[in-house]
Amino acid sequence: MEKITDKIAALPPHGTYFSLEFFPPKTDMGTSNLQARLSRMSRALHPLFITITWGAGGSTSSRSLELAEICQRQLGLTTCLHLTCTNTNQRVVDEALKAAKDIGVRNILALRGDPPREHEYRSEEQEMEGAEKFVWAADLVLYIRRTHGDYFCIGVAGYPEGHSDESCPIDQDPVHDMPYLVEKVQAGADFIMTQLFYDVDAYLSYVDLVRNYREGVLGTIPIIPGLMPIQNYQILKRTTKLSHAKLPNRILQRLEEIKGDDEEVKRVGVEIISEIVDELKRVTVIGPRGYHFYTLNLEKAVSFILERCHLIPSSTPDIDEYSSSAIDDTEVPPTNGEHVTHLVTGLSRRNQVSVRRLSSPHNHVIPLDRSPTLNPSALLDASSRAITLAISHGVGSLGREATWDDYPNGRFGDARSPAFGEIDGYGGPSLHHSPSTARTKWGSPESRSDISDLFKRHVMGSLDQLPWSEGSLNEETRVIKHELCRLIEERGWWSIASQPAVDGVSSDDPIFGWGPKGGFVFQKAFVEFFIPEKDWKTIVRPYLNSTVVAPDVSWYAAPCPSSTVTENNSFESSDPASAVNSVTWGVFPGKEIVTPTIVEEVSFRAWVDEAFGIWAEWEHCYAPESRSRCLLQEERERCWLVNVICHDFRQKNRLWEILLSA
Repeated sequence: MEKITDKIAALPPHGTYFSLEFFPPKTDMGTSNLQARLSRMSRALHPLFITITWGAGGSTSSRSLELAEICQRQLGLTTCLHLTCTNTNQRVVDEALKAAKDIGVRNILALRGDPPREHEYRSEEQEMEGAEKFVWAADLVLYIRRTHGDYFCIGVAGYPEGHSDESCPIDQDPVHDMPYLVEKVQAGADFIMTQLFYDVDAYLSYVDLVRNYREGVLGTIPIIPGLMPIQNYQILKRTTKLSHAKLPNRILQRLEEIKGDDEEVKRVGVEIISEIVDELKRVTVIGPRGYHFYTLNLEKAVSFILERCHLIPSSTPDIDEYSSSAIDDTEVPPTNGEHVTHLVTGLSRRNQVSVRRLSSPHNHVIPLDRSPTLNPSALLDASSRAITLAISHGVGSLGREATWDDYPNGRFGDARSPAFGEIDGYGGPSLHHSPSTARTKWGSPESRSDISDLFKRHVMGSLDQLPWSEGSLNEETRVIKHELCRLIEERGWWSIASQPAVDGVSSDDPIFGWGPKGGFVFQKAFVEFFIPEKDWKTIVRPYLNSTVVAPDVSWYAAPCPSSTVTENNSFESSDPASAVNSVTWGVFPGKEIVTPTIVEEVSFRAWVDEAFGIWAEWEHCYAPESRSRCLLQEERERCWLVNVICHDFRQKNRLWEILLSA
């Protein structure tokens, strides 16, 4: 039950340490496998502490607390629980703090969270009598100190390039943030953890600003730099866009040249973050030198960075004999009579925009064999820390589980993966916009045709975002934009994810290509869309189940979980629960078939809750009795979310012919 600041203070003055961030997966299988991963990483890497994220408005509170308990009690890891306070109430905060104390957590990272809603747009629960008004992180820090004294060690966020709520950060300036940082520290914060950055000069300027602000009013408070390993080019672009972090041209140029080959991006990404760490090492700091890694629940990249930068505590045996690079084939001594061979990892993903995209699904690497969930206790029998670290690097049969999802597993990934869920790790439905920005972007719809117009404008390119997307359509989806428009205009069905059929195009194709050179890629067409219950039950479902169509398609469907209008709230599917539909795959020289995108029941069910949750967040951007809010609520409650896959990838128009003929 140690505090982070006590552990830092116990280190030698010139010592180094690191910490790791994890988020709660959306599925039980993912959580179980994350526990196995955490066991490996804790025994092999020895982080000083770990942090567990907290969803917007407390949306992942139960899963976050469960994961924190596993880390703190079962694995013996000093755990820091994130806690956000906006768009919630005092009861949620009180329950979270009590639960943290009950499980032995003594460290809290106090964050504001999503932009607070204006008073008139809050829910009745948020306006409950006696609720503490949390508007800023400083309010949360002050409340924790007032109610729990010094029991908790409290961390707060720092922004090396300035903080901004909006997508166009006009006022983004770290100097502007200083009074707020001072307020958080004076309210009782014990350390500062920065947002991710790739611009070392910006970080160093920020540290200098903090240390010299108002003649050193912030004193010697620990400042821990936040670093995110580069897993994929598109994920990097998305993450830096959401966080408003600058990508220096020298980094961007190195990645632009290889952005279509994720295996190479991952290798270069390890080099880039390692170089950043080396740059930071050369700068004088106050007290021990720390680094915080945003892992996205992935272990390989961060393991290689830590090894390469010599950050793993010296008590861990040298493992250079086991592995020298992120993609080298290496053999290690056999254990229990079994010959252990390093598995080539860094498998490729196609160049796609990330989660919740109308333009395309998120893509992920999964193994061809779907082995059962790991038992964490099996990992604890490893003969040495060196073997455990080798496993974390992908060595041996257990090591295969360390590499099955070498890239984040979001919307269309493997639901067993520890990395399944939001790629930014913060979970929960969120628009990533303040209510005022949302209203500016999407207006105030007053009819179903107004909503249809938003979807059509996005498909045609005149609207850059929808609540379920984070950018414009990519080139791949523009190939089917007319088909998507017909679904909107002729049927009134609103698509939020789709991809066209592809039959063996070259891996270096400028639109559809992904992976190493010399390969060929394939795709089944699919589309995911909101559809009125009546249309689904009386038109589309019967047609998809007809003898003419049924052999060609698979489908998943579910109504709004909180609907009081639909006839039933049952999930439906054409396939058995165990079915897995691979909808993107590639074949490359010297490799097994790579299957980066799948559609299956477990992941679809998890997404249904989030998709309708995002819709509800959109509703709350409007006043309770307004026409827009009432309309959005009515449409949400009467719609189903449906995903239809066409198995005949050689007939590019087959899916659209089926849906438009229904």
